Amino acid sequence: MDRTVIAYVIYLVVSIALTVWVARTLSRNGRVFLADVLHGNEKLADAVNHLLVVGFYLVNLGFVALYLSGDETITDTRGIFEALSTKLGVVLLVLGVMHLGNVYVLNKIRRRGMMEREQVPPVPPQGWVAPTAGA
Repeated sequence: MDRTVIAYVIYLVVSIALTVWVARTLSRNGRVFLADVLHGNEKLADAVNHLLVVGFYLVNLGFVALYLSGDETITDTRGIFEALSTKLGVVLLVLGVMHLGNVYVLNKIRRRGMMEREQVPPVPPQGWVAPTAGA
């Protein structure tokens, strides 16, 4: 078997495994965060979590597929390691950027919700008091 094909197979297996692992980890641990962002609405948190995971898979697996092709032919074992380190390093960076992007957007939504909760008085006003002349 050609060394380039071996590098492609290893790249696909490792990249897909990493993508699945990161998506499952983010889904499992991000559910609590989403529930907080969405004010405890568990059904909505689960739905948004699922949509985020699907989008994460689509973007990352699409990138993995697009980044599969290479211009050079791999002639030795050292070339396999060099090609894999470059390709997997870029995939890991993309996974990290996607994760940070998700956390950033969800944190913005969470902060906006917290600000809206702070603007509502804890108890409704009981009445109106006229200002005093001496104040």
